[in-house]
Amino acid sequence: MTYKYDLRTPIYLQIMQILCYRIVRGDCKAGEKLPSWVEAGLEFEVNMNTIAKTYAVMAAMGLVVTRCGEGTFITEDKNRLRQLQEEMRETMLSEFVNDMEHLGYCLDDIEKYFIDYIEQVKGNRQRRIKDEAHVSRRDFPPVQE
Repeated sequence: MTYKYDLRTPIYLQIMQILCYRIVRGDCKAGEKLPSWVEAGLEFEVNMNTIAKTYAVMAAMGLVVTRCGEGTFITEDKNRLRQLQEEMRETMLSEFVNDMEHLGYCLDDIEKYFIDYIEQVKGNRQRRIKDEAHVSRRDFPPVQE
């Protein structure tokens, strides 16, 4: 996979953000070993020193633990992982509201449009589930008793 980095933000922070998303989504599990500096450098197409810095910052934040001679592992501290999820949620919501305000929307409008959007997403998902159930029923002949 080729990554496109934002030149306004240090690359190690962008890689850290990607890794944090993976952790919060559950793609990387608590206690799981992260790729070596070289492996991660190849994946992210950066120098291994960039990965070393990424891992060091994550260690300082309590997100990973480095074991001498073994590698770097995602923390098993469930409270810290829950805190990471909460921090990411707050950051995303704050950025969303800030961006909307910069576009000229007041908080009441932002709330209205957000609720409308959530209702639209729910409706789309319910229709998709219904359509998938309908298609799956068509794929199988009726059961004869």
